[in-house]
Amino acid sequence: MIVVCPHCMKKNNLPADVPVAEAQCGQCDQDLWSAHPIALNDDNFMHFVPNTEIPVFVDFWAEWCGPCKAMAPVFERLAAQYKTVQFAKVDTEVSPKLSQFFQIRSIPSLILFKQTTQLGRIAGAMNATQLESWLHQHKIQK
Repeated sequence: MIVVCPHCMKKNNLPADVPVAEAQCGQCDQDLWSAHPIALNDDNFMHFVPNTEIPVFVDFWAEWCGPCKAMAPVFERLAAQYKTVQFAKVDTEVSPKLSQFFQIRSIPSLILFKQTTQLGRIAGAMNATQLESWLHQHKIQK
């Protein structure tokens, strides 16, 4: 399984029996899975998401957005619990090309990716129960 390191952005080829949450990067020796949402942007998104074979759950947000700020601690907490998916955040103000490419019309917008495929998309702030239910509907387990 190929996983891109969230720290140095190098591709790592993991044996199928090694959980991503327990693996380190062969280049920089840092963890390949982050318990915190990683920051993606116009420069690194198209390298990270399509080249990572585990699902990537992306929150498109902005600093000025009240609902985004309200949901941020919930998203952060769930990121530490779901070790089979990488949580990530894209600041729509910093990354306007991504926002335009994915036609982000309202924030927060959440998209679950499996490489180049969008497995699901939802807009609006959600509490932990709603987010977990949505993830489970898309076959994402802790």
